[in-house]
Amino acid sequence: MRSRLLGIVLTLVVLVLVGMGVPLGRGVAATEQQEMFLDRLTDTARFASVAQRPLTDDQPVLMERELARYQDLYGIKVALLDRSGLVVAASGPGVDVTSATVSDLVRGALAGRQPAAPGLLMPWDSTELVLAEPVLVDGEVRGAVVTFSPTTKTRFEVLVWWLVLLAASLLVLALAVLAALPLVRWTLRPVRRLDDATGALLAAVVSGRPVQPVGSSSGPPELRQLSRSFDQMAANVGDVLAAQRAFVADASHQLRNPLTALKLRLSNLEGHVSGDAVVHQVAALDEADRLNRILEELLSMARAGSPSVDPVAVDVDRAVAGRLSAWQPAAASRSVQLVLDGEPGGQALAPPRGVEAVLDALLDNALKFAPDETLVRVDVRRHSSFVHLSVRDEGPGLAPEELERATDRFWRSPAHQNIQGSGLGLALVRQIVERVDGSVRLSLPEGGGLCVAVTFPAV
Repeated sequence: MRSRLLGIVLTLVVLVLVGMGVPLGRGVAATEQQEMFLDRLTDTARFASVAQRPLTDDQPVLMERELARYQDLYGIKVALLDRSGLVVAASGPGVDVTSATVSDLVRGALAGRQPAAPGLLMPWDSTELVLAEPVLVDGEVRGAVVTFSPTTKTRFEVLVWWLVLLAASLLVLALAVLAALPLVRWTLRPVRRLDDATGALLAAVVSGRPVQPVGSSSGPPELRQLSRSFDQMAANVGDVLAAQRAFVADASHQLRNPLTALKLRLSNLEGHVSGDAVVHQVAALDEADRLNRILEELLSMARAGSPSVDPVAVDVDRAVAGRLSAWQPAAASRSVQLVLDGEPGGQALAPPRGVEAVLDALLDNALKFAPDETLVRVDVRRHSSFVHLSVRDEGPGLAPEELERATDRFWRSPAHQNIQGSGLGLALVRQIVERVDGSVRLSLPEGGGLCVAVTFPAV
């Protein structure tokens, strides 16, 4: 942004310099040309006055000596013409009055017109300055004097002036750069502080640290006001996240105790109810259990999604072995075999207990749908910079169009509504792996069932 703002300032300076320099350069060229024109016009008029007598006496050759001396001194060729336009005296050989431009000037002079200033002379224009002055005797045109003046000196002076103007413009441009740099830095200082504060905002608010205010006291008033608005916004965000963390921390205590008491009271009713009330009492216990599971999964998702806990290096093989051992009794009660396949996965980057939470959710989901006396395969492999972990069951699986929705919160397939569950397991898995830029992929392998594969960054 500093480069763009500096470019805008310099563009404006260049436009001002061009707007002032071009007219000034043309004015300098016009002034130099005007001086040369008046000087040559004076000499041409003097020759026209001196030529009156020789033309009247029909002795124009008397002018040749003076004309030759003038050319030797100043390098300016001069020709004297009679009223018919013929050269009757010249400063030397090589004087040509037959070109179209000179012929027009000669005709004008013989018609009594005075010389007019030519167009603006540029340094690259090497055309001679040609002036034709009528020779008047008692108001009658008797001939004309034509001078051919080189313009080298004048063009060189104009070029020197232009170079001086260019050097002055470059100096002004350099001074403008030197003046604009601190101005741009002063203008953008609040922007840089805002940029730094934006990068530090997320890390501060999610970790519970106080957000350092920008508090910029320099820069334009509008940017200072923007800094104050940013400080207020950052403080509000910090308060909101602090309140959210407090809710997550308190929810387990505030909700789990009433649920435990409710389940205990319902259990105490056993033996004290009869008839249809027994069915309702059992259903109430099941709903209390379901509500407790939903609460636990919601709290797990809140903890997994909290960026205040930094990911750590986890021994994947140890975590997998531990969870398979823990789930072995539940699988054995269904005559389901847990099979570990693959290769050592090494260490992966995951939230604390993230790998265990993912395996718990996937194994729980697999054992719910795996038929008795089938296999649940756990596969661990390490590829490049990722550790791949998959769990496959031999259950009914999902319809192909349902795979994308399976990781949504509270979503359950219509075909599985009679199976216990909250629809949060795969959502929890997705949230944990996405916390470390991992991925979740569901597929329908050959032979039936469902395969859920997750990836963690390898360490």
